[in-house]
Amino acid sequence: MSDERDERTGLFILNTGNGKGKTTAALGVLMRAYGRDMKVIMLQFIKRRGSRLGEHLAAEKMGVEIVPLGDGFTWRSDDIEKDRQLARKCWETCQDKILNSDYDVVILDELTYALTYRWLSVDEVLTTIALRPRWMHVVVTGRDAVPALVEAADIVTEMLEIRHSFKKGIPGQIGIEF
Repeated sequence: MSDERDERTGLFILNTGNGKGKTTAALGVLMRAYGRDMKVIMLQFIKRRGSRLGEHLAAEKMGVEIVPLGDGFTWRSDDIEKDRQLARKCWETCQDKILNSDYDVVILDELTYALTYRWLSVDEVLTTIALRPRWMHVVVTGRDAVPALVEAADIVTEMLEIRHSFKKGIPGQIGIEF
């Protein structure tokens, strides 16, 4: 694998926007890299620890790490300081995964929220991403990406919502939203 790593240029990929598909696109990268025998991990900022959503069940079957580190939809929280501390703890785990050489692809799912709400320093996050091994791909997902994140990324995709079933009163569907 080191020969393959030596030939690779690690990319910083950002999936943002108000449309559906940011995490789904990152899962596509995870699947493609896994299929190429690359070591991958997804760390989830918002998904509650212990969650067992569709992606977690599939990852278990594949032997791939998808680690929910959050506490649910924290922007609705009554305890912002707790949210800030949880984001900090999650980020420390992410830093460790990015700065060691174990992974070929590190996905930081829903990281943008921690930056938008100023629970984490944008400069610290960008510095850590810049210090990753030169062959490592990092994927960040979430709405409302701060401008500095957009500027730093090698690939930026904005998901645009045109229509969503939620607006018709249709609840989230198994296999589509979770």
